[in-house]
Amino acid sequence: MGRFDVGMVGIGYAGLPLAVALARAGNDVVGFDIDPERVGAVNDGRSPVDTVTDAEVHALDGRLSASTDPAVLADSAVIVVCAPTPVNGDTPDLEPLTRAVETVAGRLRPGQLVIVESTTHPGTTDGLLQPILERTGLRAGTDFHLAYSPERIDPGNTAYRIGNTPRVVGGLTTACAERAAEFYRQVTEVHVTRGMREAEAAKILENTYRQINIALVNEFSQLCHGMGIDVWDTVAAASTKPYGFHTFWPGAGVGGHCIPADPLYLIHHAGTLGMSFQMAETAHRVNEGMPLWVADRIAKDIEQSGVPVSEATVLLLGVTYKANTDDTRHTPAVPIARALTERGATVLCHDPYADGLSWPGGRVEAVPDLAAALAEADVSVLLQRHDRFDMDLIGRARRLFDTTGSVRTERSVLL
Repeated sequence: MGRFDVGMVGIGYAGLPLAVALARAGNDVVGFDIDPERVGAVNDGRSPVDTVTDAEVHALDGRLSASTDPAVLADSAVIVVCAPTPVNGDTPDLEPLTRAVETVAGRLRPGQLVIVESTTHPGTTDGLLQPILERTGLRAGTDFHLAYSPERIDPGNTAYRIGNTPRVVGGLTTACAERAAEFYRQVTEVHVTRGMREAEAAKILENTYRQINIALVNEFSQLCHGMGIDVWDTVAAASTKPYGFHTFWPGAGVGGHCIPADPLYLIHHAGTLGMSFQMAETAHRVNEGMPLWVADRIAKDIEQSGVPVSEATVLLLGVTYKANTDDTRHTPAVPIARALTERGATVLCHDPYADGLSWPGGRVEAVPDLAAALAEADVSVLLQRHDRFDMDLIGRARRLFDTTGSVRTERSVLL
């Protein structure tokens, strides 16, 4: 078996972009993943996620491969763990991460560098994962290096990618941090923290900052609606201030893996310490409630047009969690669709990136012909402004409820 420079545990939205960047920098990279379809795609020169293009994978000239066999990790000088850290309800689920690290422990050898990238609460890497690795009899900081560096991937963002987004790195020891920093400097700038817990906390702070500010503007949009004020014009006006204000726009809700989930790790961990994270808790409640407020606005708009909700057809435009990506994790389209179907409405969707929308006990079918769907729907709801949308056509909908502030016509209603 050939020797690989880097073993990437998980080649999804976070792991594959880094794997590609490292291979492009001249490393031999092998991706280990339990999903055979992802592995097959990479080995065929195709990308299984929209954070990387097929062309980027195909251009690597054999420096990137993938396998479902964890034995390949034993041949890796550096092992990077990009396992998911989901939440079940409001409770963090660290099982996928611990299973991944147990897999790494089974192939751990002296001299390797193990880096954890999965988002988690401070103290996870040294408090939970280090003991798993040390069951081998090898000691972190002595026999192998251990570090934490949170992933920074923004699906759909073409301006900031791996190469121009600085990395935060924290090591168990100074030597661990230095080696991890040297590793990441192959592809981007690096900021080294005092330790791994500071790096873990930094990631959650980044996403909590966004969660809180999005909650602020979402709740503000509800107040503006109640007062008959145009929230879009108001935010645009505030945005002209060159200092002391950072622009956030309201929307149908917060989706993706990071913002709705990551603050919950610190909220939950704070609770185990007898502490609270009240601002994050409040922001989470506001953003979780936004899709239901939007669904209620849609239903009232339908009723005001003289059509009973139970007889209405609603077309959702853009069911991914953000524009220009195929990622539907935690998309606000699900609770909106569920709430409207529970009221008896027929809900359809159109999205150039998604072939439908599913949740336990329900599904919304995708309609391919946008023009025909717009003509059929009693109200069309613009949830995401994809670049691939024909906005002129959408603006000619029979009735449009726009959660993006993009379309102003006589037949449109803004959030």
